Amino acid sequence: MVWHQACILLPETRLTSDSPRPGGAKRGTAMTGFVARSRAQRGFTLIELMIVVAIIGILAAIAIPLYANIQARARIAKAQADARTLVSAISMYSATFGSLPAALANLTAANTISGVSGGPFMKSVPNAPAGWSAYSYSSNPCGIFTVTATGDSTTVSSP
Repeated sequence: MVWHQACILLPETRLTSDSPRPGGAKRGTAMTGFVARSRAQRGFTLIELMIVVAIIGILAAIAIPLYANIQARARIAKAQADARTLVSAISMYSATFGSLPAALANLTAANTISGVSGGPFMKSVPNAPAGWSAYSYSSNPCGIFTVTATGDSTTVSSP
């Protein structure tokens, strides 16, 4: 068996953790530095990189359709909210003047009909969501009206 030189010295001459070492190195730092250096120089293997790329691809394949679905649902919700707003403004116009407006543009201006003044009932007619048709308005002499917009394979109609 071969002994390290520090191990065969007499106990009083053995190096302790506080005693100086040859070259000024502290106890345990030479090997630790070597291991740290060899790990720092070592990179990722090709298989590790391929696994990471595959995981990112799977996550993207799941996230992109969900994101597109959320956008379509948001456009539908905007169209529904705008249609309800237009219906409310048309109802206020009808309650004020006793008749339905001829067009949606009549809701955005002050009017005087048969001596009754009113309006504007909304600041502006809202724009339809991106990719949707403009809001259309139709009424009949019986006082029935509809507000409609179409897009994203959906038709929003109120009331």
